[in-house]
Amino acid sequence: MILIDIAALLIGYLFGSIPFGLILTRMAGTQDLRSIGSGNIGATNVLRTGRKGLAAATLLGDALKGTAAVLIAFAFGGEDAAMLAALGAFLGHLFPVWLKFKGGKGVAVYIGVLLGLLPFGALVFCVLWLGTALTTRYSSLSALVAAFVTPIFLWWFGHLQLASLFAILTLLLFWMHRDNIRRLLAGTEGKIGEKK
Repeated sequence: MILIDIAALLIGYLFGSIPFGLILTRMAGTQDLRSIGSGNIGATNVLRTGRKGLAAATLLGDALKGTAAVLIAFAFGGEDAAMLAALGAFLGHLFPVWLKFKGGKGVAVYIGVLLGLLPFGALVFCVLWLGTALTTRYSSLSALVAAFVTPIFLWWFGHLQLASLFAILTLLLFWMHRDNIRRLLAGTEGKIGEKK
């Protein structure tokens, strides 16, 4: 059982560490993603290349790598293995060994692993994100609000193990957004669609 758990964590990490943003932008011939904007490898920074299609593909790839890791782990190890794969995928995206442990901020992977573990939870996250984004036009704040509410939602509806897992993922997501939080508090965070 311990070997299955370790395998699930490693499979999750390997899936999570696939840098879709970097791969897709290189294939498209854009400049190195790490040299523009925030230097991040996620979909938000890909959007700064001006290629909306690439940004959408990055978002989808980053989400589905989390979903795939969870579903594969569930198939051979059950729910506990799936949750470990989710943790591994999230850590792999945030700290990919191939990129000197400098990865993305985790929003897409958060959605993807939630989709694999509890699809309705992923829908709730997306609705919260969209509602906050339409109200405030802050992408980062939308992610923070949705991630803050998700473990509470899971706990409220009796998914205690998932609530504990996503509480950990939420803390990590907040840590990765610490610069965004500072800018939000200072009133200098960029809004969705805002021209620099």
